[in-house]
Amino acid sequence: MDQLGAALRAWRDRLDPATVGFAQGSPRRVPGLRRAELATLAGISVEYVVRLEQGRVATPSAQVCSALARALRLSGDEHAHLLRMAGHAADPSRVPRMIPESLYRIVDQLAGNPLSIYDATWQLLYWNPLFTATFGDPTVHRAADRNVLLWQFLGELPRVRQTAAERAAFEESLIADLRATTSRYPDDPDVATLISRLNGNPRFRRLWSRRSVGGHESSHKLVEHPEVGDIALNSDVLTTQDTSLRLVVYTPQPDTDARSKLELLTAVGVQRMSPQG
Repeated sequence: MDQLGAALRAWRDRLDPATVGFAQGSPRRVPGLRRAELATLAGISVEYVVRLEQGRVATPSAQVCSALARALRLSGDEHAHLLRMAGHAADPSRVPRMIPESLYRIVDQLAGNPLSIYDATWQLLYWNPLFTATFGDPTVHRAADRNVLLWQFLGELPRVRQTAAERAAFEESLIADLRATTSRYPDDPDVATLISRLNGNPRFRRLWSRRSVGGHESSHKLVEHPEVGDIALNSDVLTTQDTSLRLVVYTPQPDTDARSKLELLTAVGVQRMSPQG
């Protein structure tokens, strides 16, 4: 078992299952979490947990590491140690992707709203259950493709309807924000790769050539939900000062029925409500 696998096993053993919602009614062969319980908490397969602990995964992604850190209730120092063991050593020239525990605490207090966390390139790092219920499951996309800019210019934003004016304003804001990221992290190869992919879209090339610099802070979203209908939301972006992580919180637009629809989605999650034909 390698260093990463040994650490995961030790952290799993020390965590009291009751503190994370697992009852201790049945006898346990291990003192802490079972592998299946860790897999459930982290949103990964139990087979992947086994491979991690046996040292059969070369480089787990930073997103998987963050999910494990969250599930195992790791401290900030332990989270950073996990990332280093997984080959994601802190580098001031690279876009930060480690989500600190302080940001998770804020997320917990906002659980009644869909929310998500992105890095400075608008790569999706974390989302809560209500985000999934509202916008759909991000895991249907490869991890490398879970990026707002890629969705906007090379695909489509999940379940979001935009007018021509809204699309133009949103795209201009996003690209100005990405331009600012290139000056903060000029040597990050992931930034260059993203821009290279986006250059295949003529709208992106035209807006990118303007060299506008700014920050994306807020927008309106009309979500076309297949079960509850249209949901009118405001999205506000809170950016961390040192790491440029973006916490996006979606709140109901005033004088709409969005709050009642979010409450319904909170209750039913991703279950289908329509009768099957």
